[in-house]
Amino acid sequence: MYLDEVRSSGARNVCRNPVALGTDCHPPWALLPMPTRRYKYTTIVISSLPHRVSPSLRSLSYTLSPLPLHLLVLFLYHTITMMLPGDYTFLFALGMIFAFLDSYGIGANDVSNSFGASVGSGALNLKQAVLIASVCEFLGAFLMGSSTADTIKGGLIEVNLFQDQPELLMLAMVCALVGSSTWVLFASSRGLPVSTTHAIVGAITGAGIAGFGFNTVKWSGIGTIVLSWIISPIVAGLVTAIIFTITRYLILKHPNSLKRGLIAIPFYFAITIFINVFYIIFKGSPGLSLSKLPTGAIVGISFGIAAVVFLWCYFFLRVYLRRKLEEDEPLSWYHCFYIRFVSTRTKTPENMEEKSTGQDKEGSMGDSGVDAEGRPNSGLVALDDADPKPLSMFQKLKEKAFHGLNQDISAKTEDVENMHDRATRYDSKTEQLFCTLQVLTACFASFAHGSNDVANAIGPLTTIYYVWDHGMVDMSGKAPVPIWILAYGGIAIDIGLLTYGYKVMATLGNNICYVSPSRGFSLLLGTSLTVLTCSKIGMPVSTTHCITGATTSVGLCSGGGLKSINWKILGLIATSWILTLPAAALVSGLLFAVIINSPHKM
Repeated sequence: MYLDEVRSSGARNVCRNPVALGTDCHPPWALLPMPTRRYKYTTIVISSLPHRVSPSLRSLSYTLSPLPLHLLVLFLYHTITMMLPGDYTFLFALGMIFAFLDSYGIGANDVSNSFGASVGSGALNLKQAVLIASVCEFLGAFLMGSSTADTIKGGLIEVNLFQDQPELLMLAMVCALVGSSTWVLFASSRGLPVSTTHAIVGAITGAGIAGFGFNTVKWSGIGTIVLSWIISPIVAGLVTAIIFTITRYLILKHPNSLKRGLIAIPFYFAITIFINVFYIIFKGSPGLSLSKLPTGAIVGISFGIAAVVFLWCYFFLRVYLRRKLEEDEPLSWYHCFYIRFVSTRTKTPENMEEKSTGQDKEGSMGDSGVDAEGRPNSGLVALDDADPKPLSMFQKLKEKAFHGLNQDISAKTEDVENMHDRATRYDSKTEQLFCTLQVLTACFASFAHGSNDVANAIGPLTTIYYVWDHGMVDMSGKAPVPIWILAYGGIAIDIGLLTYGYKVMATLGNNICYVSPSRGFSLLLGTSLTVLTCSKIGMPVSTTHCITGATTSVGLCSGGGLKSINWKILGLIATSWILTLPAAALVSGLLFAVIINSPHKM
């Protein structure tokens, strides 16, 4: 009735749908002229109040009726359309579902980046990699995850656009999670490593454009993301090439490579620990506020830990590796912690015969420590299962649930096998020196990733929960993250890695180039060093892009030239990088636009 009165006076663009405010339509009170007969219009307004308004509010409205009509209508309009805590619970439920799917995609894609090289080189098998990565990711997300999350990831649109309509921000975040999770899961199904950060940033930007137009986007931020497509792989590739080239000429190509490796291993461990501890403190632990420490303090802590590790490696690990690899003593892994108190051991004839029989039978691990493909045995790879027996129903369900752990990511096509054959092989025992280093670096990278990048999924969910719980937008641009959301995201990441991570692992660990432990260690260390340095000086980088560039770099340094790289898969990966931002934005923006422009019941 009130709207009819306004229309009869010639007003246009009166908005029946409060969600569409902020575009070309206006609330009724904005178009109403100052009335001369206020009581007549006041009666019309109060009599047309919807049933949602309580009797007490109607009574208050009549009490305020002597006020000027435009003030009364303003008061009533904001009271009626104001979001209350607990409203739009269905949006919160949808946010929970799609945040889980987005975290699942992060586990299947981003987490696999850290351990793909470790599995491809033979330092770990798939089950061990998934187990270690799951623990590191969850602990990183739960213990050191950020206590706050960006309301608008990437800061490409302003949060104050949603100040008057918090429910619209909830809807935008749900649409963003749909767009991000859709693209990341699609890329993971194709084994293509993509940046989940770019996916969620693109999805939120798409929703912002659909709701408020292109002029609301900070296009300089988009340019920064595009720049990272070039900077990340090139810088990481150069750093990795330097590390691997130094290692190759100082150790791997020398006739006495094992002796040189034993001398160098304490220094490699100390440098690795220093870089990764510095990285975690500086960038990956916002939950503990360690990143706020002065740079000098961070350097001091990292150097102190590295010095302790150097001394342990020099007096214990180096001795353990010498006796195990040079003197071929049958030592177990735990002997490295007290090797100086372990007496000299010799192989019994039974052990030698058993080992020889196993090598003849399987063609896998023998005294040389290499398998049939020339990869070193780190002592961590499990033996093959026995002959399969008929499975019960429970076992079949278990096999379906954990099918991702039973995949063979080392399976090669003829083209991939020819590509691997062009790479130079080095002494297998020397390569074994780098197995532990490679796994250690992967653990640090995974731990830091869990603490830092889990916000890509839980950030939008945290924003949805905050608006649902408070009925308002946090104008600081940061939303406090409840501990249960950190655990929720960490569990979803682990499930994604457990069931679907093998596809991206196969790409990075096997399909781009040949990866050995020394190469895997070099590319992981190069990636960590690149991300740390570029983040410090403000250069835009992506961990996914860095590790892809580093993997390509070690392939080019492997001795086979351009033919030692799978350029076809690299072309597909580069295309997926370019499509990440627009694809996620398109899905999110279209969904958001359809919803806010749909007919609404009055």
